[in-house]
Amino acid sequence: MSETYDVVIIGAGPGGYNAAIRAGQLGLKTAIIEKRETRTLGGTCLNVGCIPSKALLHASEHYEAAATRFAALGVKMSGLSLDLGQMLKQKDDAVDGLTKGVEFLMKKNKVAVHYGAGEILAPGMVRVVGEGGKTTDLATKNIVIATGSEVTPLKGVDIDETRIVSSTGALALSAVPKHLVVIGGGVIGLELGSVWRRLGAKVTVVEFLDRILPTMDGEVSKQFERILKKQGIEFRLSSKVAGAEKTKTGVKLSVEPAAGGKAELIEADVALVAIGRRPHTAGLGLERVGVKTDARGFLETDHFRTNVGGVWAIGDVIHGPMLAHKAEDDGVACVELIAGRAGHANYDAVPNVVYTWPEIASVGKSEEDLKKAGVAYKVGKFPFLANSRAKTNHETDGFVKILADAASDRVLGCHIIGVGAGELIAEAVSVIEFGGASEDIARTCHAHPTRSEAVRQAAMAVEGWAMQA
Repeated sequence: MSETYDVVIIGAGPGGYNAAIRAGQLGLKTAIIEKRETRTLGGTCLNVGCIPSKALLHASEHYEAAATRFAALGVKMSGLSLDLGQMLKQKDDAVDGLTKGVEFLMKKNKVAVHYGAGEILAPGMVRVVGEGGKTTDLATKNIVIATGSEVTPLKGVDIDETRIVSSTGALALSAVPKHLVVIGGGVIGLELGSVWRRLGAKVTVVEFLDRILPTMDGEVSKQFERILKKQGIEFRLSSKVAGAEKTKTGVKLSVEPAAGGKAELIEADVALVAIGRRPHTAGLGLERVGVKTDARGFLETDHFRTNVGGVWAIGDVIHGPMLAHKAEDDGVACVELIAGRAGHANYDAVPNVVYTWPEIASVGKSEEDLKKAGVAYKVGKFPFLANSRAKTNHETDGFVKILADAASDRVLGCHIIGVGAGELIAEAVSVIEFGGASEDIARTCHAHPTRSEAVRQAAMAVEGWAMQA
């Protein structure tokens, strides 16, 4: 006999567990299924993604600051050394504490947790295959697919998580590599490359396109590349990795021009494959029930509804930014629609952050987007070099750029490169969400001295009255 629920969610990442919490709050009888072998909730993000990478970014940033920047502040260090084991342990401790927090939230909101692989047998019926092949069938009015994404493989480069690693293996290297080659100049590759560079590795980034962070604003991308080069990261742009040969001590990579040409061999201790992610939907039984996917494997949805009644999808398995916070918004909106309420996620107001030093943050449209769409716009820019807090703290790299509609002044995009950019972007996200203008930011009092003043000054610059530069 199967248990019966209002909602069964397959996948306990940020999208899934937030959907479960909201469902519990709305009084829906809810179950969530997670197949991770560690029997921990939180998905890729919490277990082997966003959270552990930020723990290492934070710790490695302090290590490098102590070695290279403290002396200029009058703080003298001696005997500085790296305890990699402890650095990895504090990362694991952070993950453990947060996964336990998600378990608590499931209990608090009366969500039944089932560990095992979820498979849709038919609309309204999900089977959980647990340890030892034990099966449990769950009857439900609604199924929410929230299985997230997986690493996109690279032909000719076989990941073994030792010499050739994905982001998962790069979070748990037993020693600092002498030379780390990062395949892919996107967010994940640059963040993890930054971690190991700070700890002493030589880092080379191989990117197929002619610039790093290809989806971000071009001006931000160019300045960030210059900053990373000053930090010591080397770049092979317009290049591709055609193959990899594992050796006793590392890996030899065959690197060719993207347009074709003579290959060269690059030797490294470790190679990180970070060319992107793809929807993870294998084994869900989609074909059995007729759920449609597109050519890239994304589920086709209309306001989170698939083409099969009672089957919904959120997060990385559907179109939109492949970000944890986007999945959270999807989950809440989807469950509210299930509950008969109004549910909506605004993808134009989803921030994107690169947690390097300095950080990069963006929301809304880039200049390239607006030019392609033929939208007339105005630009306001302000450099952190002219911001009193940034100058006082000797953290002046970067700028704030605000893009506003030429006619209405409505904020269309904001792009920040600088220390703390991930926090600063929230103001622009709020303004875009409520349809505000650059003048709304420019006329709002900001505390002095703070980095947030740079956002205000950039908004002032849209109309040509920035006062601090």
